[in-house]
Amino acid sequence: MITHQRHEEDSVKSYVFRVILEPDEQAWRAYIPDLEEKGGATWGKTKEEALGNIREVAQMVIESMLEDGDPLPPGVTEMNDPVVAVTV
Repeated sequence: MITHQRHEEDSVKSYVFRVILEPDEQAWRAYIPDLEEKGGATWGKTKEEALGNIREVAQMVIESMLEDGDPLPPGVTEMNDPVVAVTV
């Protein structure tokens, strides 16, 4: 889940997508299938680190796509309200 502040409209939009988290040798790989071709993948030494890293990567990818006017993939849910997601 990414929340993006759009200054020109003074509104908040949230983007929700599924993350895949899988072990890989001595690290964890996290990726967003709908954003992977745009760079939506990363690694971490722990599951928690990988999830934190994918949040940052997703923020950068979504902001870049919005700035470039690229359409978001169909699997990305856009909401007009702030959202809180909890992963345990």
